[in-house]
Amino acid sequence: MGMGLRNGFLLILSCVVTLSLSVWGRPATFLEDFRITWSDSHIRQIDGGRAIQLVLDQNSGCGFASKRQYLFGRVSMKIKLIPGDSAGTVTAFYMNSDTDAVRDELDFEFLGNRTGQPYTVQTNIYAHGKGDREQRVNLWFDPAADFHTYSIMWNHHQIVFYIDEVPIRVYKNNEARNIPYPKLQPMGVYSTLWEADDWATRGGLEKIDWTKAPFLAYYKDFDIEGCPVPGPVNCATNSRNWWEGTAYQALNAMEAKRYRWVRMNHVIYDYCTDKSRYPVTPPECMSIV
Repeated sequence: MGMGLRNGFLLILSCVVTLSLSVWGRPATFLEDFRITWSDSHIRQIDGGRAIQLVLDQNSGCGFASKRQYLFGRVSMKIKLIPGDSAGTVTAFYMNSDTDAVRDELDFEFLGNRTGQPYTVQTNIYAHGKGDREQRVNLWFDPAADFHTYSIMWNHHQIVFYIDEVPIRVYKNNEARNIPYPKLQPMGVYSTLWEADDWATRGGLEKIDWTKAPFLAYYKDFDIEGCPVPGPVNCATNSRNWWEGTAYQALNAMEAKRYRWVRMNHVIYDYCTDKSRYPVTPPECMSIV
């Protein structure tokens, strides 16, 4: 993950994750489709495995991942983020190929805030091992007051990050211009909750206030529709998969209008316009949605 994701371990945090996994429309319990990636003593199943509770303390963090990887499709979950003073915390939902040298990865990272300040979501995209494509959006609602749906849609034509069906980021397939696009490696689905007060809030200036612990976040209605790997050999190349349809190859008129609204009003950082990092604009930034 970008900016030190894997360094976060010191957080008192408990969350409830309600799972409603759908691969080809099939509901699942946690143990059917997920595995604990770290600190199984801090994860507890609830409601017969349809929900889990994660507990992070100053000795360990915790996280989980899908047992299978997926090649193209759509992943969604409803999240209710940490209320109040959450500075220095990060709630992450991402897809990762688990291949270090040529990693593909699609990230949502929710950056905690001081009480009363807007919550920020950072997205990042790794393609063929190249990342450093961060964008940040200040959310236009209070994500700790209620559940909101966060989705990643990934097909041969584009990757779109959605919040409540509003597109906040689009990455087009421009392989014809020699721009890397993740299409060969399946990715697993991951979630972690952790402390990153060295960078998460105002570049690390705002530290965690441990007197506000424990911090609470909630997930529910976790859903995957995609091609599981291992699975049907021809699934990923099947143009009849719904996510490959004409309606999903580009934003429709309403989505494009919403996307422009987000870009004009809520983007606070875009690597494409960061001349200190990129004196020459990266080629993928020249794409027209």
